[in-house]
Amino acid sequence: MTVRALAVSGGHPFEREPFLDLLGHLDGVECRHVEQPVVLDAPTLGDTDVVLLYDMPGLVFRPGELPALVAPPAEVVTAFESAWDRGLPFVALHHAIAAWPAWPAWAEFVGGRFHYVPADLRGEHWPDSGYAFGVRQRLTVLADHPVTAGLPHAFELVDETYLCPVLAGEVTPLVGTDAPLDDEHHASATAAVLGRRGERAGWRHPPGTPFAVWTKQHRASTVVYVQPGDGPEAYANPWFRLLLANALRWAATTGPGRERLPH
Repeated sequence: MTVRALAVSGGHPFEREPFLDLLGHLDGVECRHVEQPVVLDAPTLGDTDVVLLYDMPGLVFRPGELPALVAPPAEVVTAFESAWDRGLPFVALHHAIAAWPAWPAWAEFVGGRFHYVPADLRGEHWPDSGYAFGVRQRLTVLADHPVTAGLPHAFELVDETYLCPVLAGEVTPLVGTDAPLDDEHHASATAAVLGRRGERAGWRHPPGTPFAVWTKQHRASTVVYVQPGDGPEAYANPWFRLLLANALRWAATTGPGRERLPH
């Protein structure tokens, strides 16, 4: 039986046609694509089994200035809280970890946060996060789980990596990466938005957590976070496609519509 997914994009640039091709080639998943601004209310969700988040709302980028961090409107908060209480499952992909930085609940939901500017997370101050494009990495399966079913023990992927805080004690890691997660191999996100792309001079960040994919529970909702997914090379990778399809299909079986789906 086909899983019905709602894919949400917007707020971050991406290569549209290759991404839509990815959405059209996920085995057992039928994707409907919408773009921000979106409120995940009943009319928007319809008969959705699982939501794929590939969006990054909550930041307003201004040339040469720091981005403005914008709190979500009340109707957005209400819609998410309703979805979480009903147990609607989510798969958050790549830059979705940077969404809604002014809303503390978002980091709790996803399991971490990418900071475009220095910020506090759970009372601890963090520098701006780091990014590195085109990293050749070896991804290794860490758990026997439906999300990793059919994957080889390890496979290569070339994609962007992040250096950012992860709530490591509250997530279940499913796939790890051997990418170097330190400030010698990443550049400052704040410098990038100020027009100094690739700069790392004087910027420091604690070492990262080597999880590429994890799952967690947020209220009644199952959440899977997939860190890779920046561009066409990842989109076209057959193991990445299998991983994403697995994540959507499995998450859907935990949601309100689970009765109609095979487990």
